Amino acid sequence: MTEYLLHPRITENKDWATALFVLAFAIIAITKSFNETRFGDFINLIFSDKYSKVYRDSSQLKSSFTISLFFVQVISFAFFIQISLNIFGYASKTDWLLYIQIITFLIFFILSKFLVEKIIATTFNIEEFMEQFNLQKITYRTYIGIIILPINIILFYHNTVSQHIPITIIAIILGLSILTYALSIKKYQNVIFGKLFYFILYLCTLEIAPYFFMYYLFTKGSA
Repeated sequence: MTEYLLHPRITENKDWATALFVLAFAIIAITKSFNETRFGDFINLIFSDKYSKVYRDSSQLKSSFTISLFFVQVISFAFFIQISLNIFGYASKTDWLLYIQIITFLIFFILSKFLVEKIIATTFNIEEFMEQFNLQKITYRTYIGIIILPINIILFYHNTVSQHIPITIIAIILGLSILTYALSIKKYQNVIFGKLFYFILYLCTLEIAPYFFMYYLFTKGSA
């Protein structure tokens, strides 16, 4: 008598990820169609500083262009975090509940940080500088988020990925972030040196400490 062993077939649901990728590109397409000139300047950001010079007013933080691409940035970085966790064996890249947790944490972290920065800027009377500084950071981080979006798609639908790839991408992101800070400091050096103590306090409390604690929590949780 022949015995048959039945093995459960494990299928991964990737439909939610596909929908989010399509949504992200749809937001980019709609934003481009309504702001063709601005989007063109934005895409050339890495080659020219025209975008930073033209759209430097702090009111641009609340523009539909900045807000819509901010959501694309969050979607992209949340995918990158989850995919990286999967590559290093800490999570499943198809776990949509985990993705919701990551993207919720990112939004909460960014908005909370922004609110605290507003309070500190008001306290030290550096609101205008801080808003322009934040606009510069958001602009470059959004640019990075859009760049890694197609990379996320390739990594998500590819089953075997080397751990060197996310490490390399993280190194590039850190390098670009440091470059952004350097350009911002150079651009606003007169204001910064006039309020050097407050700027150092801002860097330590809101730019270095949060990421240090996040790193500590992740490494402690995975130990």
